[in-house]
Amino acid sequence: MVKKWIQKAIKRKGSLTQWAKQHGFYKNGKIQLNKALRYAKRHHLTKRIRQIYLAKTLNKLRRKRKR
Repeated sequence: MVKKWIQKAIKRKGSLTQWAKQHGFYKNGKIQLNKALRYAKRHHLTKRIRQIYLAKTLNKLRRKRKR
């Protein structure tokens, strides 16, 4: 298993946030991941779908670490 898998998984830092701002999914300093995921699936945006799933996973990891 790769030790730094997160660093390798994130190729372009900030690209999902920039895309979310352009499409109106960025509010109150957060990305609305569920709305963005529905939009990306509807428009067959494979790269964005992968980025959103990674963001969801990272949020879960952060929540587990805080406890």
